[in-house]
Amino acid sequence: MKTSLEIKTHQLKLQTRYKQLIEQAYNVRQTDHALSDISEYKAIKLLNKLNRLKYLHRDITPKALN
Repeated sequence: MKTSLEIKTHQLKLQTRYKQLIEQAYNVRQTDHALSDISEYKAIKLLNKLNRLKYLHRDITPKALN
C-alpha cells in the first residue's frame, strides 16, 4: 500500500498534467479543433482519476460519540 506522501506526490503530478492539457486545449482551440478535443478528452479522463484518488485518500476523521 502506498504511503500518504506517495499518494500526495502522485496527485500533484496529475494536477500539473491536467492543467497543461487544459491550457493546451484552450490555446489550440481556434487553430486545430481535433487536437483541442483530444487534449480536453485526456484532461477529463485525468480529472476523473484525480477525483477517484481524492475520494479514496480523503481523511476520515472519527466523529465524536455523544
